[in-house]
Amino acid sequence: MNLTEADVQKIVNSVITNIEKKLTDTVTPAAAPQAEPIRQAEAGATAGDRGVFNQVEDAVKAAYQAQADLLKNHKLEDREAMIEAIRQTTLANKQELAQMIVTETKLGKLAHKLDKLELTAIKTPGTEDLKTLAFSGDGGLTIVEQGPFGVIGAVTPVTNPVETIINNSIGMIASGNAVVFNVHPSSKKCSAYAVQMINQAIISAGGPENLVTMVKEPTKDTLDQIVAAPETKLLVGTGGPGLVKALLSSGKKAIGAGAGNPPVIVDETADLEHAAKEIIKGASFDNNILCIAEKEVFVVDSAADDLIYHMMNNGAYRLDQHELEQVMAFALEANEQQVARGCSLDTKRVYHTVKDWIGKDASAFLDKLGVNPGREVELLICEVDFDHPFVQLEQMMPILPIVRVKNLDEAIDMAVKAEHGNRHTAMMHSRNVDHLTRFARAIGTTIFVKNASSLAGVGFGGEGHTTMTIAGPTGEGITSARTFTRQRRCVLAEGAFRII
Repeated sequence: MNLTEADVQKIVNSVITNIEKKLTDTVTPAAAPQAEPIRQAEAGATAGDRGVFNQVEDAVKAAYQAQADLLKNHKLEDREAMIEAIRQTTLANKQELAQMIVTETKLGKLAHKLDKLELTAIKTPGTEDLKTLAFSGDGGLTIVEQGPFGVIGAVTPVTNPVETIINNSIGMIASGNAVVFNVHPSSKKCSAYAVQMINQAIISAGGPENLVTMVKEPTKDTLDQIVAAPETKLLVGTGGPGLVKALLSSGKKAIGAGAGNPPVIVDETADLEHAAKEIIKGASFDNNILCIAEKEVFVVDSAADDLIYHMMNNGAYRLDQHELEQVMAFALEANEQQVARGCSLDTKRVYHTVKDWIGKDASAFLDKLGVNPGREVELLICEVDFDHPFVQLEQMMPILPIVRVKNLDEAIDMAVKAEHGNRHTAMMHSRNVDHLTRFARAIGTTIFVKNASSLAGVGFGGEGHTTMTIAGPTGEGITSARTFTRQRRCVLAEGAFRII
């Protein structure tokens, strides 16, 4: 066969065309798997309903993406705008939120839910809480800034469900984090409403969606998944000692708020009428479900009668011995199985509080007793011995036991024992500075309030910011935005950037 130059060129062109076609057919299918994961990630992030997700994996993934967006595309002033939007929407919706909390949890009082929502909206610190530390010297300049952890896994209690979500969200967003909540199952509806409200506020302020997420049906298993997720870098738990112990054993950084059984001491130098009013204010607030609330009183014998008199004149009803025994019969149950329950890990407790009576109004107890005092009653009081279960239990009912003591030494000794080493909160009413100092040093609590109700310790009637997460067991104390940060150091060496 004789081939001309034109024939050879024609054959070459044909071969090249065939090769290119085969290459194209090979490359196209290989590109598809790269696009698929992106589509799956986008679908997972949008599967939730304004931050509420059916699956933990999707809630964590969406929060992870939102936090990356927050850091990449938003300044500190943008975070502050989002926080201001959360504050305003909380205040605008406080009535509905408070009603939802009472209806779902069946704990506490509507008026006090409103107070707590206002407190968290107004007095939770934002980005102003973040401070930069600087070192300047012959070696140059070093700054230490407070950076975010990333995604935080947070657990909320049934006693302050929405208040804790709002308080934690403001602090965690201020510090540049996203948060995935595992809320108490008995408050999942009002919590979901709050999470959706917060996300709407963030978006309206120009922030990323899903900065705050939660799993719709929270369980122990969903908490375990949040803890185990590689995206979760910090754990924050507001609840009992069992929760704190579980988070601390996870192997990850954990901040834990545990139980309290706050004692009050009243000595002979106190303004007894003022002390009576403040004790009632703290112990009756939200029917005593707050962990900071006054749970037992130790009063020196010479002041006891006058203190009780003023308490009865300011909203307290004194149970007699027969009424006290009746209350114990229906509001306490024997710990026959020797198990730990509620806010204690102690399996040796003789009694537990009956769940149905936690956080109920004082009037409900009086109705059960068949007593009509003919006036409004905020708190039930009773005189008991130190070993009485109402002294030893964090019972979270509007019942305040009072123990007479011989002197201040006995009062301090009993108060320290009744607090059970929780190092949470304590109060004292006295005009003697030495007495106040002695008790403060002996009890060693995170919060110590002098001559005011326990509420002053979280900024309600007292100075300082508020929190719903008092991290006594892990030592952070009154948490705020800076609590949810990790320190990062930046060094400019060789004397650079100094002007002196």
